[in-house]
Amino acid sequence: MISNSTFTDEAEAYEQIKAAGYYPFTADYPAVNNDFHWHDFDSLTYITAGELTVTERDSGETKTFGPGTKLVGVAGVVHRERSAGYSAIFGLAVDPKTLSKPVEKPV
Repeated sequence: MISNSTFTDEAEAYEQIKAAGYYPFTADYPAVNNDFHWHDFDSLTYITAGELTVTERDSGETKTFGPGTKLVGVAGVVHRERSAGYSAIFGLAVDPKTLSKPVEKPV
């Protein structure tokens, strides 16, 4: 779940999302401090501002992602997120309009 790489600019992020066949959107989060949860979809997260720290429950692995880094999220992996605030371009494997609720599935 916590695999990452880098990207050079927003255009490259959108190109990668389109090439993957994912649905892009942008979002700004003023702060995140959630409990362990999982999602029922794969995702790509391209950090454009701030930092996001993700901890995977089963492995205990923690990584911090800053501007220019890409996080690859895998459906079903239990994780939590911490941030004082960040902005990102997201790519979801499913149409965001069809997401089941809650998006953050409890463990």
